Amino acid sequence: MSRQIIVTNRRARHDYHITETLEAGIVLQGTEVKALREKGASLAEAFCVVSTNQVLLLQAHISPYSHGSEFAAHEPVRARKLLLRKRQIRYLNKMVERKGYTLIPLQLYFSGGWAKVEIGLARGKRQVDKRADLAERDARRELERTTKGFQKR
Repeated sequence: MSRQIIVTNRRARHDYHITETLEAGIVLQGTEVKALREKGASLAEAFCVVSTNQVLLLQAHISPYSHGSEFAAHEPVRARKLLLRKRQIRYLNKMVERKGYTLIPLQLYFSGGWAKVEIGLARGKRQVDKRADLAERDARRELERTTKGFQKR
């Protein structure tokens, strides 16, 4: 199925080592789906928490629907339940508790008409790791620039 990407958490791959990714459904209410179709969302401060057999998406901002009434409007920042299998929830709970991982939302998208969230099992990067990634990216860009110059000749 094709993905219609709504929003991507660009800071996540900069600040964390992502070891695994999972696709989860998301429970939405009211006009949130219409607001997502307008691409009115942000995952900048968002994170996930595992609690009593459920996974919650916290601090994700979904803007109110532009054509909705004030009575049908939803709360922009609220806890949203993620739909995962029990086995997946137990696995994530074990990894977060024992291994020191955290759950970070990477993307919010539509897949086959359903709103989905791609969550990543992540471990925080240290400042040294971030610098190394930047140096590697700069070196790769420089290499591409030099090879691009030779291909045109």
